[in-house]
Amino acid sequence: MRYRRLGRSGLKVSELSFGSWVTYGNQLNESLARECMAAAHGAGVNFFDNAEVYAKGRSESIMGDALRKLGWRRSSYIVSTKFFWGLYDGPNETNTLNRKYLLQAIDGSLARLGLDYVDIVFCHRPDPETPIDETVWAMHDMVASGKVTYWGTSEWSAAEIAMACEIAERHHLRKPVAEQPQYNVFHRERVEKEYARLYDDFGIGTTTWSPLASGLLSGKYNAGIPPDSRAAIKGFEWLADRILEPARLAKVQTLVPIAQELGCTLAQMSIAWCLKNPHVSTVITGASRPAQVEENMKAQDVVAKLTPDVMAKIDAAIE
Repeated sequence: MRYRRLGRSGLKVSELSFGSWVTYGNQLNESLARECMAAAHGAGVNFFDNAEVYAKGRSESIMGDALRKLGWRRSSYIVSTKFFWGLYDGPNETNTLNRKYLLQAIDGSLARLGLDYVDIVFCHRPDPETPIDETVWAMHDMVASGKVTYWGTSEWSAAEIAMACEIAERHHLRKPVAEQPQYNVFHRERVEKEYARLYDDFGIGTTTWSPLASGLLSGKYNAGIPPDSRAAIKGFEWLADRILEPARLAKVQTLVPIAQELGCTLAQMSIAWCLKNPHVSTVITGASRPAQVEENMKAQDVVAKLTPDVMAKIDAAIE
């Protein structure tokens, strides 16, 4: 496993990381989740991503149980969580980044994870109703309390991230060190263009998610939706509609021969494509079984095969 610094911070994250969105509490019970985490950690993964809202808090509880039973040194792994949507419907409990919510949310997450601190907290979405300076101060105080080591944003605009950094610098506060955006061959504009100035101006790193476009780039949906896939889960019908878009399915088919020429799976090529971007600090992968984790890890071996000619072929296939 290779490691990259998280932006300009000193924190080193594994190029490939492991996330719990959709799977924990929906597809994976605690035993299987623990097996997948063990497989990832055995391959050198040190970053495990979560969020308060995943499975309404159950995802954090499952990960916390797994960490306790695995018994790893706390200094050997990184855990993140994310706040915005909340677990309840009160006016200060959902869709907010106000100070009251944030400083209560961290205590709930730490209890579910069974940890004294988390390494990174992401503000899961921007909150147009809360002044950014209030959120920046709250995140600074969260770090100062020792409950969090670093903080970042997720799916914020470049302008919002820049404003948060400038407020932090002006008041000598802890500024965000990373953004967690979606990034794959079908969704690349934000990471490659919108955020371009953030990397040099503020040292922002990225912990990118959905390298397989919710499984589309694994090729498993070419013949329809398998009953054991995330797109078949109740409540994720919107995902099925997106995955079965004919134009995208056709483009996936054109990528298959390129992967075959490289001697790898389409999924491995798609993950490696994300790693090819030097502004990607880590690619968050997901899996519902240990064997899938091991297959995803092999994507590292494909990166060197993605020559400029191969990258041009991929670009042409998805235009």
